[in-house]
Amino acid sequence: MAALALLAVAAALGPGLAVPRYRPDWASLDARPLPAWFDRAKVGVFVHWGVFSVPGQHDAAYESFVRRRFPPGTTYAEFAPHFTAHDFQPRQWSFSPLRYVVLTTKHHEGFTNWGSPVSWNWNSVDTGPHRDLVGELGEALRESNLRYGLYHSLMEWFNPLYLADKQRDFKTQSFVLKKTMPELYDLVLKYKPDVIWSDGDWEAPDSYWNSTSFLAWLYNDSPVKDTVVVNDRWGRGCSCRHGGFYNCADKYRPGTLPDHKWEMCSSLDRLSWGYRSNMSLLEVMDERSMIEELVQTVSLGGNYLLNVGPTKEGVIVPIFQERLLALGRWLDTNGEAIYESQPWRVQMENTTDTVWYTSKGPVVFAIFLLWPRDSVLHLSSPIPCPGTQVTLLGFGGTLEWQIQPGTGMLITLPYMLPSPLPPQSGWVVKLEGVK
Repeated sequence: MAALALLAVAAALGPGLAVPRYRPDWASLDARPLPAWFDRAKVGVFVHWGVFSVPGQHDAAYESFVRRRFPPGTTYAEFAPHFTAHDFQPRQWSFSPLRYVVLTTKHHEGFTNWGSPVSWNWNSVDTGPHRDLVGELGEALRESNLRYGLYHSLMEWFNPLYLADKQRDFKTQSFVLKKTMPELYDLVLKYKPDVIWSDGDWEAPDSYWNSTSFLAWLYNDSPVKDTVVVNDRWGRGCSCRHGGFYNCADKYRPGTLPDHKWEMCSSLDRLSWGYRSNMSLLEVMDERSMIEELVQTVSLGGNYLLNVGPTKEGVIVPIFQERLLALGRWLDTNGEAIYESQPWRVQMENTTDTVWYTSKGPVVFAIFLLWPRDSVLHLSSPIPCPGTQVTLLGFGGTLEWQIQPGTGMLITLPYMLPSPLPPQSGWVVKLEGVK
């Protein structure tokens, strides 16, 4: 039936416009154009949430921590009933004006946040919350017109099928055929994600994971074939080489403009992706660092995926809420320079890493991370003309500027009143009529 439907569409489009079919090999799959919405979105939220949120600890003292907090002999499986999500109200997880959200549907320990038919009694419907967390969050996000991505770990640390395949040097595929692939197909058909954020691939080649066969189905015949984007973690050696957008590594930062769409995933908790009950304020990324990461990432053509780890009850702790709200306020004022922007011919000033550039058609945005002491901004890269107009986003009226012979433009910024509080980071000058 699917093949007949595709033929009907091709016939309707006419000769020369047949629907492309992707082969299950990287040469064909890598040639698929990335759906445009992803590059336009620029900013998303990563949510690491699961049974690992119960012990709420992620450091070298983990075993000591568990001994202090839980009865002797407690096993990891016994944490599941404590993963209650009692206070999880997905419509109160406010992520606007960010554009997409990626939720962990299953991490490396194998617990699924939906009722996976191949994860009996080790999922959020059979135990713990007794709720379909993947489905509930998806409904709430789509009511707010946010794109929904699903993180999924290909491997499971403790699954006997996986360990047996690993023992045989991945020459057998019992785990892939009975667990990984059924779950991926189930997630796509049930929740129709906008992003599949794959992970846990590094121990085995893509041929073991059946990655190219799955992606060919995803791009050719799935219900999200025209809109879904995927990352690059589909087997040992695939990272930064194959897939949709590239992650390359956690918290990856390229030094120069890459020639492929990429995403930087970062975490508000500098030491962990999941929730930690013993997290201190100094270990949380401050507003300035968060905005600097965003600006540098987007200037270099990337998307910025910022992680939070909710509690076992389903609460995004106040300090994370405050940081997300601060990022939202900054984007409310300066989002014109971020959303749907493109890298400019120069990504940063040659003399400093505190001025970064983005563009939209002929318009150039200079994003400066430090306010100059004399309130005069020096830009050496833009070439102005007599009709050049300069404005500061969030400030009414145009700004005066002059040519500094041989060194660019001098822009007179609005006067800032002295304040006992440290200034925010990141202001945007909009330049019209420059080269």
